[in-house]
Amino acid sequence: MRMKQVRDLMGMTITVEVIDSSVMEEDIDEVFAYFVDVEKRFSYFRKDSEVTLINQGRIAENQWSKGMKTIIKLAEKTKKETDGYFDITLHDGELNPSGLVKGWAIHNAAKLLLKKGFENFYVEAGGDIQVHGLNAKGHPWRVGVKNPFEQTQIVKVVSIKDRGIATSGTYIRGQHIYNPFNRSEALTDIVSLSVIGPDILEADRFATAAFAMGKKGISFIEGLYGFEGFMIDKNRIGTETSGFKNYNILNDEH
Repeated sequence: MRMKQVRDLMGMTITVEVIDSSVMEEDIDEVFAYFVDVEKRFSYFRKDSEVTLINQGRIAENQWSKGMKTIIKLAEKTKKETDGYFDITLHDGELNPSGLVKGWAIHNAAKLLLKKGFENFYVEAGGDIQVHGLNAKGHPWRVGVKNPFEQTQIVKVVSIKDRGIATSGTYIRGQHIYNPFNRSEALTDIVSLSVIGPDILEADRFATAAFAMGKKGISFIEGLYGFEGFMIDKNRIGTETSGFKNYNILNDEH
């Protein structure tokens, strides 16, 4: 049995698909309920979120939730691992963890499904994806990478199993990623960077940092063990890491 649901949450489209004869609607509902809770807690734009209350000085550090402490600790770790190119602290000192929260939330949603005993599923939020097991045809999941200049076109199709793929770019949401070392300069050299990693949390956090690095971001991904990437620059030229071809499918057959 295949059950798939698509809902708009967290300012994006979220898709959950489970391939299992025992899956029930309540299982899918629980995953979406988790995403709702994440939005309430971590949204930088909600007036009542925990992040907003922290930024307003209304919640002391010793009152932070367990999830918030986890995100802040992970952000600090990522900042060190990327030589400062990942930074959730804005110029005014406020925290905006949205560059980390999406991948973390998808990762935790996948763990919810695994805990329920499901082995074949797909969770996507805003283009970032975690897959596990096989699709409805019994094959590894196939994911398309969009052409940032013409989003109805797919420029790459990758085949992945038990992995995550995240894409950072400015072609949908505009300049929402910045170089922490030059915050006022718009990132224009590259328009998209897709990263395949051992899970979506890892892929997402490094995709964000690598995009902030500009053209040298693809070299950063090349140097990460267990990761592959595909970058498209402003001149419509694609550059991929040496092992990306191992996931790339030549034909676009779904």
